[in-house]
Amino acid sequence: MLEPSDAALPELLDPRDPRPEVRRALHDWLSLQARLAFDPVNATALLSAGGGAAAALERAGLRCLPPPTLERRRAAVARVGARALPFDSPAYPPRLRRLRDAPPLLWVRGAADALATPAVAVVGARAPTAYGRRVARDLGRALGEAGRVVVSGLARGIDAVAHRAALEAGRSVAVLGSGPDVVYPPENRALADALCGRGAVVSEFPPGTPPRGVHFPLRNRLISALAEAVVVVEARQRSGSLVTARLALDQGVDVFAVPGPITAATSRGCNRLLWDGAAPVLGAAELLAELGHHPEPGPPEAAAPEGLSGEARACWRLVEREPLGRDELGRRLGRAPAALAPLLLELELAGCLVEDRDGRLRTLARPPDGSENGS
Repeated sequence: MLEPSDAALPELLDPRDPRPEVRRALHDWLSLQARLAFDPVNATALLSAGGGAAAALERAGLRCLPPPTLERRRAAVARVGARALPFDSPAYPPRLRRLRDAPPLLWVRGAADALATPAVAVVGARAPTAYGRRVARDLGRALGEAGRVVVSGLARGIDAVAHRAALEAGRSVAVLGSGPDVVYPPENRALADALCGRGAVVSEFPPGTPPRGVHFPLRNRLISALAEAVVVVEARQRSGSLVTARLALDQGVDVFAVPGPITAATSRGCNRLLWDGAAPVLGAAELLAELGHHPEPGPPEAAAPEGLSGEARACWRLVEREPLGRDELGRRLGRAPAALAPLLLELELAGCLVEDRDGRLRTLARPPDGSENGS
């Protein structure tokens, strides 16, 4: 690991910090980023020689940006609460440092340590199916509960679903294809703020950089590089998610794909990945096992009450795992909500199912009076 060029500097440079040495260092890094953000291979080579941004600029024969430009950019990142994470900082993510084209500077909103926590990237279609949304939600929540950070690109669709699900149970990181002060798409601004509270939002681009098509392959290489595995949930035949998968393979990162119907355009990319050798995702538990996560055994599963029909027993088992509304229970059982009435009545008469005020059904392991049938 490289040593910081100035031991007196903090690991992250805060644009609101008034100290002259911090301002000088921040100006050097802002200048280097402005000149070489789109030439990261050259930037990495210059920085690897040591001495920080000032030395790299001198080696390359580059000048600092004019003071008015520097001040505008500093003020822009200060307004959104972003901090600068330089390449030579001890806090720079180890998984990114190994890249030949590592970003010279990262802007971080939120917790920088989330970038070094074991992570899984979940990416996919911007216009997913209900199936894709459900899978992304299940995977995001399970990964969060297992202590994995979920990394994605803050895009519409699968990215946003995975971010939100991960935040329910853990942390998530979004990598932007724009400057740190530009959230795209704009409707995900509230989601970006939530990520800053329980994770991070990251950009390698200078402040004020708009989202452009050429930026997203650069963003995608960071999504894959930060992760120990990339999961593609849904992807069309020509999809940015497939670019992320290819970049992951080049970086030595495992690629997983969610199988889908061969007739669905949204699954053609994933099915092609599977044909080419990607590992199939058969469920959240199976994915976590492939990643080496083996949860501590919990208490034995509760036995279903005796005397129930087979269908009522299956219904009880689903609700025993988590409280469910009638519509969701019907979907999981493959039955219309109206067709659930006889099963729910059987469970209610057995005294092992109740309905909460919010309309969710939950189970009682045994009838309240200890009998088997509630009579």
